[in-house]
Amino acid sequence: MAFAGKRMKVIIVGGVAGGASCAARLRRLDENAEIVMVERGPYVSYANCGLPYFTSGIIERESSLLVANVETFRSQFAIDVRTGCEAIDIDPANKIVELRDVETGRVTAEPYDKLVLSPGGVSVRPPLPGIDLPGIFQVRTVPDARAIREWIEKGTLFLSGMHSYSGFQTAKPKARAVVVGGGFIGIEMVENLVHAGFDVTLVEMLDQVLAPLDPENARMIEAHMERHGVHLALGDGVASFERSIDGTLTVETRTGKSFPADIVILALGVRPDTALAKKAGLEIGERGGIRVDDQMRTSSVDILAVGDAIEVKDYVTGEWTLVALAGPANRQGRIAADVIVGRASRFRGSQGTSIIGVFGGAAAWTGVSEKTLVRRGETDYEKVYLYPNSHAGYYPGAKPIALKVLFRKSNGRVLGAQALSLDGPAVDKRISVLAMAIQMEATVYDLEESELCYAPQFGSAKDPVNFAGMIAADVLNGDLPLSHWRSEDRALLLDVREPMELAVENVPDAVNIPLGELRGRLGELPRDRDIHVVCRSGQRAYYATRLLLQHDFRAHNLSGGMLSRYQTGILEGSMS
Repeated sequence: MAFAGKRMKVIIVGGVAGGASCAARLRRLDENAEIVMVERGPYVSYANCGLPYFTSGIIERESSLLVANVETFRSQFAIDVRTGCEAIDIDPANKIVELRDVETGRVTAEPYDKLVLSPGGVSVRPPLPGIDLPGIFQVRTVPDARAIREWIEKGTLFLSGMHSYSGFQTAKPKARAVVVGGGFIGIEMVENLVHAGFDVTLVEMLDQVLAPLDPENARMIEAHMERHGVHLALGDGVASFERSIDGTLTVETRTGKSFPADIVILALGVRPDTALAKKAGLEIGERGGIRVDDQMRTSSVDILAVGDAIEVKDYVTGEWTLVALAGPANRQGRIAADVIVGRASRFRGSQGTSIIGVFGGAAAWTGVSEKTLVRRGETDYEKVYLYPNSHAGYYPGAKPIALKVLFRKSNGRVLGAQALSLDGPAVDKRISVLAMAIQMEATVYDLEESELCYAPQFGSAKDPVNFAGMIAADVLNGDLPLSHWRSEDRALLLDVREPMELAVENVPDAVNIPLGELRGRLGELPRDRDIHVVCRSGQRAYYATRLLLQHDFRAHNLSGGMLSRYQTGILEGSMS
């Protein structure tokens, strides 16, 4: 509903996902409001998630990245859009924001009734020696991506001169790239640089890529990248950059390693852009973002904030966190518009639901990781590993999904999930379903009963989501005592695979009794000792565990079987 009386003036600082969605939503709700949207860059709304794919030419035209231009907002929504315009100061008491024209430097003071801050994040760029050398780029804006693409097409001084040679001398050496940072942008740039023909090295300060993943799943991604020729330097940070006379760069690391490069991509993540908020005296949270309530209001009643610059509540843990994702930013922009016109919309928090493509496969996650639960000192949780096919095994093209699901032992509530597969859409589907389950505070018993689409080329009659729920419910109901590879202690390890399988992979000192022989050889097993049962992926071990329990053995199923121990092979493996 629109405000009665005086025409309301709303200024929105920043476009892209949060600010642009707020502006469009606000116009749909209030035809009379005066809406001004300012953006210091040249583009008001663009697909920054597509930038890495533009650098390699997978996305051919720069115009494809532009979601909506200035004319769209002006003609369709009657919004006063000002690009190349930067907000430099806010006076909350008098409700005035100062705007500076980036090109001319002219400053104007604009009054507002409501102010929405959507400044986004700024790329982390530490003051390392040589970091400003030519050939070192970051990937945050369309101009950033354009500069990288132009550099790739031009090449270094050495490479660009090769056309003047003849004969065997025209064989160019393979260009080298170093990507610093193993998060979303880093991994995507690695893939796109490989696609563009580069020999790529990834340098990451942490001991794994993709920090939201638990280590065992990160290992799978790392092995998959190495199979595609990527060199990994994990647990090592960059110390400096140097440039030689022929234009090539050298990346020096803290451990003393040197990596030559024709191009360097900095993908060290982003931090909230809070300079304007701090200057205005707005509250900044413990994670360094603008502190807002669940209606996107800051500590100043008439100023709202959305997007990468704010702190949000983790939906599962309730902790303050930073989530630099377009989906939450878009929803926050809509909520801010609702609140401005008097609606009671609220932001539930974020689960960090994400997916990333990696060399034909995908990794996705939602909710909390086991790392987070351990950090918080939580013990009321359990996990299951399973490796179902992406669709019916008899239909051609089925790929295994490595799926990990975390849940409460006390009530079965789903806490988090991670999935990886060479079948990216299959990963997307299952994590999206589990993300909704988490948002609805569903339990593993709900997963058992979930009714999902099924046809042989898309899934199975017992979907992986159902399968995860059934396994977890068996654990909670006492039908499937569970163990994990780190908890063997003095337990006897019983391998129920066929002897020929042990020639491929085996565990020393394990007792091998194939499942088909188990009933006739129970006398060979101790009754006064825990028995941890293992097979390739867990299914035969489940059958064996049920058999042993009903014969009064202290049996436990090793979750995920050998695949959960040797996960680095699952992305290109097959199911047992």
